Amino acid sequence: MTDTARRTGRIAGLGGGLVGWLVFVEFTSGVLQGYYVPLLTDVARHLDVHDADVNWLEAAQLMLSAIAVPVLAKLGDLYGHRRMLLLSAALVTAATGVLAVAQDFGVFLAAWAVQGVYAAWLPLQVALIHSRSRGQADAAARTRRATGLIVAALQAGAIVGALGGGQIGALGERFWLVLLVPGLLVAGVVAVVALRVPESTGRQDGEVDVPGVALLSVVLLVITGGLTFVRVNGAGELWPWLVTALGVLLVVPFVRYELRRTDPLVDFRVLRSPSMWPVQLTAGLFGVSVLGAQGPLSTFARTDPAVHGYGLGLSTSEVSIVIGGYVVSMLLGASQFSRVSAATTPRVTLIGAATLTGLGYLLLVPLHDTLPQVLGAMVVAGLGSGALVAALPAAAAAAAPAGRTGVATGLTNTTKVLGGSLASAVFAVALASGAQGTAGSLSGYVTVWVVCGVTAWLAALSLVFVPRLAFSDRPEAAGVREVA
Repeated sequence: MTDTARRTGRIAGLGGGLVGWLVFVEFTSGVLQGYYVPLLTDVARHLDVHDADVNWLEAAQLMLSAIAVPVLAKLGDLYGHRRMLLLSAALVTAATGVLAVAQDFGVFLAAWAVQGVYAAWLPLQVALIHSRSRGQADAAARTRRATGLIVAALQAGAIVGALGGGQIGALGERFWLVLLVPGLLVAGVVAVVALRVPESTGRQDGEVDVPGVALLSVVLLVITGGLTFVRVNGAGELWPWLVTALGVLLVVPFVRYELRRTDPLVDFRVLRSPSMWPVQLTAGLFGVSVLGAQGPLSTFARTDPAVHGYGLGLSTSEVSIVIGGYVVSMLLGASQFSRVSAATTPRVTLIGAATLTGLGYLLLVPLHDTLPQVLGAMVVAGLGSGALVAALPAAAAAAAPAGRTGVATGLTNTTKVLGGSLASAVFAVALASGAQGTAGSLSGYVTVWVVCGVTAWLAALSLVFVPRLAFSDRPEAAGVREVA
């Protein structure tokens, strides 16, 4: 039997084929993330709204997912990760159905926000995998291998979704049918989770911290709402910045309240662990590039150099080459990170992935004049980004105490969303500064690339402080999972 066959057998053996079914779940998540991107202009025409209004779709979905993910993760720790995966899949199915029949922008916006609950699928799956492998000698390694597979499926789904959305959207005169297509896959997720996915083990005792949920909701709504208004209204308006600052200040009473509870929604004592805080900080810094830089990349590629003196002047279909190269390299990075971790250590792999991500964006500063230059830089960034997407929830699960894996992995998504929201607002201001007509300024694009590169390298620096054998299965690493 080959090494590859043995590895595949070990992964598939986890939970009697559990990972195979979760690959389908995360593939569907990727389809949802890619399918609607080429259809946003058609959505605006379908609902008879301005193109700029589609920005509210992203803002609403990010805000709701930032709230829903930690709550569902905590409920998963208390009542079962598979149960919360099933509940979230049912919510996404219902929301996708409403999108197809909605004729009012407000209804569509609400359904679009609820559909963002799929962001909880990955942390819930990682927690479920880690729970069912806990107690085995290679639990952390199994979690890394399985996470690499499901994140690779996520990237593959994003590619299929983007290609499928563009093709199906071009063929369908009945737009509601075009919007309904992803719902068929999501309904399949409900069936798969209900019939084939086993429940996690080692449930945590406790109850839902309802006041903590309310406080966290207010904090995230105010912060992400303020940043959204900065992006929409521009940096010249003072009140969006004041709203954002208020949200940051509200973090203080939230932390104080959580520290007083014996069973908090967010256990900040766990976050103080030397293996945990660098992971969550890395997730936030990583959100700057993975969520904040994709829009600027697309608009730079479309900018006509004959008119503005910079840009690539690509058509919509040609831009897909750049985006496709980035996503394919992310897929490769996600699928190989567990192999690299086995050859080195998980900590070294995380540092290397963050370094690659930063290098790719910083290469764009001098090398952005031709398609091969931009594509090469984005492939470098994509390799590191794909590894980080897979590695961060697995690392958080390995560093978390028993019974708190759901919250730990869910927080990587929340901090990533906050990093992306902050970056989107800052990048919008940077691109508008010195802009020529409707095109963003070259100095703004350089700012985007520098910020993405520097934040990724800051993440790599923070990971240097992680204990040497953190996130691994070696006996010497056992102590790093304990909270002081």
